[in-house]
Amino acid sequence: MRAPMKPSQSLRARVRGLDYHVRAWGAPGGRKLFLLHGWMDVSASFQFLVDALAGDWRVLAPDWRGFGLSSAPHDGYWFPDYVADLDALVDALAPGEAIDVVGHSLGANVAMLYAGVRPAAVAHVVALDGFGMPAEAPERAPTKFRKWLDALRDPPSLAPYAGIDAVADRLQKSNRRLPRDKALFLARHWAEELADGSARLRADPRHKLPFPTTSRMEDVYAIWRAIAAPVLWIAADESNIGGWLAEGGDPVAEIKRRFAHVPHGSFVTVAEAGHMLHHDQPAAVARHLEVFLAVA
Repeated sequence: MRAPMKPSQSLRARVRGLDYHVRAWGAPGGRKLFLLHGWMDVSASFQFLVDALAGDWRVLAPDWRGFGLSSAPHDGYWFPDYVADLDALVDALAPGEAIDVVGHSLGANVAMLYAGVRPAAVAHVVALDGFGMPAEAPERAPTKFRKWLDALRDPPSLAPYAGIDAVADRLQKSNRRLPRDKALFLARHWAEELADGSARLRADPRHKLPFPTTSRMEDVYAIWRAIAAPVLWIAADESNIGGWLAEGGDPVAEIKRRFAHVPHGSFVTVAEAGHMLHHDQPAAVARHLEVFLAVA
């Protein structure tokens, strides 16, 4: 039988003109740990990882702009805005402190960039299955720009669900390891139930707009090389991220090549886990985190 879930509280913060929701676990006096969720996810996604932590943590996990219970901007989504939002959140929630920050997927990429551009503000950084974006050639720029303009004329939408149970079904279809009770817990945070019993994801559909610009990994590598804090990369052994980054090449070799740009870095792999490794193996991820952060 699973132990009871650790209770969380909802905090609100004004961040660059947006009303941000921050989920907090633990007593205010505990050592602060920032957890940053991935794309199309919410802060409650870290519940199982928080439950597995043994240390006396004050965990702070924001819902990114346009996700969960945070408000959405009027002008779309640009990756540097996530970094700027984190910068403002740190000023609001941990002023003058060097933070411990853990990110998953998109959140890991934000954490790595923040650690490179604000090296004095980060004590430790952990990337959970988030190791940059696929590199893109400049020749792709015209096509990407055109697709963005076309998408602005015909904006994306998010499919409705028959109810919370259907959302849980979708989560289990995406992750075969996710048990029903966890899927239902996540579904109730990932989506909102409407008056007619149907469900709608707590996400701005504009997140699905394509980017008009190409990914320049040379810029990212330069930022990573400026990181002063110890870095831990945690990969999942059954993740599709390596193949996505390698684009037909060797996934393991591609991740190792990228890791060579990370100073003060260590690398571990979690077995029997996919991209949502903090759902699949929360105890193993928590153990790696706390050893790295030197918390018993």
